[in-house]
Amino acid sequence: MMNQFNKSRRSFLKSAAIGTSAITFGGILPGFSAKSYANIVGANEKVHVAMMGVNARGLALANNFSSQPNCEVVYICDVDRRAAAKCISQVAKNQSREPKSQGDFRKVLDRKEVDAMVIATPDHWHAPAAILASKAGKHVYLEKPCSHNPYEGELLVKVAEKYKNVVQMGNQRRSWPNVAAGISDLHNGIIGKPYFAKTWYTNNRPSIGIGKKVAVPEWLNFDLWQGPAPRKEYKDNILHYNWHWFWHWGTGEALNNGTHMVDLARWGLKVDYPTKVTSAGGRYRYQDDWETPDTQVIALEFGEQGTITWEGRSCNGRTIEGASVGVIFYGENGALQINGDNGYAVYDLQNKLVKEVKNSKEIDTRNLTNPSQALDALHIQNFFDAIKKGTDLNADIVSGHKSTLLVQLGNIAQRAGGLLKTDPTNGHILANEEALQFWKRSYEAGWEPTLD
Repeated sequence: MMNQFNKSRRSFLKSAAIGTSAITFGGILPGFSAKSYANIVGANEKVHVAMMGVNARGLALANNFSSQPNCEVVYICDVDRRAAAKCISQVAKNQSREPKSQGDFRKVLDRKEVDAMVIATPDHWHAPAAILASKAGKHVYLEKPCSHNPYEGELLVKVAEKYKNVVQMGNQRRSWPNVAAGISDLHNGIIGKPYFAKTWYTNNRPSIGIGKKVAVPEWLNFDLWQGPAPRKEYKDNILHYNWHWFWHWGTGEALNNGTHMVDLARWGLKVDYPTKVTSAGGRYRYQDDWETPDTQVIALEFGEQGTITWEGRSCNGRTIEGASVGVIFYGENGALQINGDNGYAVYDLQNKLVKEVKNSKEIDTRNLTNPSQALDALHIQNFFDAIKKGTDLNADIVSGHKSTLLVQLGNIAQRAGGLLKTDPTNGHILANEEALQFWKRSYEAGWEPTLD
C-alpha cells in the first residue's frame, strides 16, 4: 500500500500545481533551458521519476522526462550496466542532479523520493513491473503494449483500481493536438458515420539469423532480464531488440507498432471489444529464429459498429496510402486519414481532398526509439497533470488494455487456427480451448504477478 510519506508528497505536489503552471511544457521562456529553471523558486516542486529499461526507447524517454522543467529523474534502473551508464550521462546534461544507478528496480520501489516509475522494458516485464510499482504506491508511465498477454492486462486494470495510482500508457498520439482534432472531426460527422478503419505499419527489417548459445556477458544480469518469464539459455541474437520476435518475451510487430494505430482506430470508431477476430500471415522472408509473423493481416469485427483491420509488414517497406504507418477511416460521406505524424486529411466520396491539417513538428516514422520527442512531451505533461491536479489521463490503463487486447487477440487467432469468436462485453475468447492456452502465460516460480 502507498505509505504516508507518498500520500503527503502527493498532496504537496497538487497544492504546488498553480505555482508551477507557468513552467509546464510550452511555457518555457526564450533563452532558458530545463536546467535554468532548477534555480527558480517554484520549479523544484517536481515529480521524481525512476526509469526502468533505458537501452533504446527507455533512453529516449529518459531524455524526454529529464528535459521537462517539472520533473527530475532520480534513478536509472537497467540490467545492462552499459545502458545505465550511458543514460545517466545523458540525463545529467538535462537536469541539475545526476540520477543514481540501481540495477534491480525493485530496490527503488520503497524509496520515498520516488513518485513515479517509467517502464520501457521488454514486453514480458511491462505488466509485472507496473503491478509491483502500483503496489508500492508509485504512479506508472507504461510503454505499449501494457501487457504480454490478456490475463496480465486484466490484472493490471484491477491493480490500478485497487491501489488508486495514476497509470498512463504510452499511446502518445492520444495527446497529439492535431490527431485529437482529427478524431474530434470524425466524431462530429465530417465523413458521416465511420464504419471501417484500416491501419498499417511497414518496415524492412533484416534477418536475425540463427542464435548461438554463448556465455552471458559480464555487463548483463540476464536472470533479472528474464524476470517473470521461465528461464531460457542466453543466445547471441536476443538482446537488445530481437526479443520482440520471440513469443517467450515479445509480442511481434502487431503489438510493437500495431498497438498505436489500432488504438486510434478503436478511439475513432468508439468501439471496445470485438465479436470476431481473424488473422492471416506468417514468417515468410527469412529462415531464422524469428518466431512471430513478419507479414500479418488482422481483422476485428464489432457487429454493426464496424470493422478494424491491421496490416503489418516487417520485411517489405512499401508504403500504404503514401505512408509507412497510418490509419484511414471510411464513412458514409468520405474518408479521414491520419499518418504517423501530427496531421490528418479528409476526402469526399469522389476522392477529393476537402480538408488538410498539416503536421507542425518533425517526425521520423522510421525511427525505432524516438520518432516524436516534442509531441510526446505533451503526453508526459498529461501524466504529470493527472498526478498533481487529478486531470483525466489521455491514455488511462483501462483504455490501454482494451487497445492492447485487440492486437493480442489477433496474435492468438494467428497461433490458434486463424479465427476467434469473442464476447463483445469483455473480449474473452468463446469455446476455443486451443486459443485459451494463449490467454495467460506460464511464469518462473515465484514471479507470477498477483492482485494482492
